[in-house]
Amino acid sequence: MTRRRVVITGLGALTPIGNTVKEFWDGLVRGVSGADDITRYDASKFRTRFACQLKNFNAEDFIPRKEMRKMDPFAQYALICAQEAVRDSGLEEDNVNKERVGVIYASGIGGLSTFYDEVSAFAKGDGTPRFNPFFIPKMIVDIAAGHISMKYGFTGPNFATVSACASSANAIADAYFYIQQNKADVILAGGSEAVINQAAIGGFNAMRALSERNDDPKTASRPFDKNRDGFVMGEGAATLVLEDYEHAKKRGATIYAEMTGFGVSADAYHLTAPHPEGLGAKKVMENALADASLKTSDIDYINVHGTSTPLGDVSELKAIRKVFGDDAFKLNISSSKSMTGHLLGAAGAAEALVSILSIQHNIIPPTINHFEDDPEIDPSFNLTFNEAQEREVKVALSNAFGFGGHNVSLVFQKLTD
Repeated sequence: MTRRRVVITGLGALTPIGNTVKEFWDGLVRGVSGADDITRYDASKFRTRFACQLKNFNAEDFIPRKEMRKMDPFAQYALICAQEAVRDSGLEEDNVNKERVGVIYASGIGGLSTFYDEVSAFAKGDGTPRFNPFFIPKMIVDIAAGHISMKYGFTGPNFATVSACASSANAIADAYFYIQQNKADVILAGGSEAVINQAAIGGFNAMRALSERNDDPKTASRPFDKNRDGFVMGEGAATLVLEDYEHAKKRGATIYAEMTGFGVSADAYHLTAPHPEGLGAKKVMENALADASLKTSDIDYINVHGTSTPLGDVSELKAIRKVFGDDAFKLNISSSKSMTGHLLGAAGAAEALVSILSIQHNIIPPTINHFEDDPEIDPSFNLTFNEAQEREVKVALSNAFGFGGHNVSLVFQKLTD
């Protein structure tokens, strides 16, 4: 069976450094940090008192208040972000067959704020259950895809993917596969996360996964720096419109890039830690290159998982060195989490978007907050520290890894006839 070509025809972003794709890209290129003190609740008793929150954002500007009451913030973010992607793709204007348009949308945790609020209220009561009738449909992970499909009447494949911080990369991989196999012509794929709340920050603090640099939040996310001390929690959403190439050409859609392959693998090693030699990361990149029929010398840029954790950053670079050999020192590598923080289940989609925009603009966004070299990291890597670099980007690889050892790599290329 001939594999159909899959292209990207729409983008949406709602992030701590920009509430649209244009603002997001501008923040990335300028090296803006999205981190600051938490204002959503009293964090004074928490080990970590800062995060990458959305800014200048009010969901009521986009969704009627009556409808908002039925949605956890993660679903609101997803719906608002999808609106930008749908508008960008021209799907609203075009007479597309909605039975052939799907939605595959991810979240790592889903409606944790709703769960926290409802269970806390019950615990403070007299034991009489007075749960909100929207408690369950607000909370479940698949509901973001459901809301998007209901708004636009898209009746193609519709579900959620969950693989911790690789969740939305899995959503994109699944969308690519469904279109390639002629199960749909167009699929909105992405991820959303809204976990800047007491339960999430407290839980990740208990794991000692978060940076505790409370005296200087904006420099706290330091991928590959010697003094990195954990990741910074972020929130937001990112959406890609994936489409069959011939279908996109027929309707005259703008094409940002072509997706040409993906890889998946498991570490099968530890609940939360990556394999110290990066064996799962090595395998997933090898799988992605093979699926796209590419050589290591074809890759210009890797947007790494790069969370700013002591173990994760080193193991990922070990994997890159093993896969790419000396070609590892010829390509650009950067971690956009240094600016956005870690969007958990939305991270894979946000970073796929970064990879696509780097192809469109021929610019590599920087890894900000580098102050001191880590002796465990080979200085021959071009980690694009502190300033964006211009470079023709024909092919970009985007890595996403999750607790439980879930690994996904996505390959995007400049469109060629």
